Amino acid sequence: MMPVIFVGHGSPMNAIEENEYTAGWREISAAIPRPDAILAVSAHWYTDRTRLMTQESPKTIHDFYGFPKELYDIRYPAPGDPALAARTMGLMGGDCLEDRTWGIDHGAWSVLRLMYPQADIPVVQMSIDRRLSPREMFDAGKRLKALREQNVLVFGSGNVVHNLGLVDFSLAGGYPWADEFDGYIRDHIENKDYGAVVDYKKAGECAKYAFPTREHFDPLLYVLGAADEKDRVRVYNEARMAGSLSMTSYVFRE
Repeated sequence: MMPVIFVGHGSPMNAIEENEYTAGWREISAAIPRPDAILAVSAHWYTDRTRLMTQESPKTIHDFYGFPKELYDIRYPAPGDPALAARTMGLMGGDCLEDRTWGIDHGAWSVLRLMYPQADIPVVQMSIDRRLSPREMFDAGKRLKALREQNVLVFGSGNVVHNLGLVDFSLAGGYPWADEFDGYIRDHIENKDYGAVVDYKKAGECAKYAFPTREHFDPLLYVLGAADEKDRVRVYNEARMAGSLSMTSYVFRE
């Protein structure tokens, strides 16, 4: 059964830098079987209702502002997979829409170009349905588990801690509350107490600062739903940066 992964993607600049995080992403791809296709759930596609990207040749989306031209010149020309999109829509039920307006956004390609630089594995993005509660996102992830049996990599990309309003790039690590919240999530994932992650507010005061809006946390909920009781959990890139960003990533595999 194919693993399922959550990656803390951080700044788009990671796509063109060599650092501990990009090294960790390469380590992940080297440690897991090569997938036949990738279903990506990115923090940067947040919609009403679930949408599935159905293009055969999806565009590279540069959904950020004020960065070097080098970033905007990047193309990640992975093919799409309309058949995978159709299978995923069937698993997710009737409240899904086909979408040909989106593509591969930086939440996905900034990491995938390091993991799979040849861009030769088909990628389908699935949007996050903003109407769903954390529990409903977790339950939606359970429906994706069947794709793992078809050698599809379910790939979530966001950040466990993501509070841009409190970012301080002069800080090498995280604020104490960021370390506390990231540690709460890690401990419960390692203990396979996924209900405590779904109910993340139980972390206490630190949860109030972890993210003002949930979109970067939500991909983790889909991933946890797709995880299996038999999976072993491995943690990568366990770090906080700039005070209020977590780069911690997880791989779940048999």
